[in-house]
Amino acid sequence: MSDICRDKLDDSQRETLVKPLLEKGWTVTPNRDALYKEFLFKNFNQAFGFMTQISLLAEKYDHHPEWFNVYNKVQITLSTHTCNGISELDTKMASFAESISKKN
Repeated sequence: MSDICRDKLDDSQRETLVKPLLEKGWTVTPNRDALYKEFLFKNFNQAFGFMTQISLLAEKYDHHPEWFNVYNKVQITLSTHTCNGISELDTKMASFAESISKKN
């Protein structure tokens, strides 16, 4: 999607786009400029359904998360490799994950 910027966020954009995610439990990884969060669900079906919904958006944006899943736990890392850091696209994906996590 060309309307979403894939450039690394500047300080002002971080304040606007990343700060609200940090307030919801996301972190910026210490060893690289990436967003990270662990989600816990009731069971594997809910966790897998969550991942499936994100995968559909990831295909649409051609931007795929790094993730790890065991049973009811899903760990997500979002970073834009072409800019070596967090872009607007990563914050959109994180916001989407946040919004659907409450529904699963």
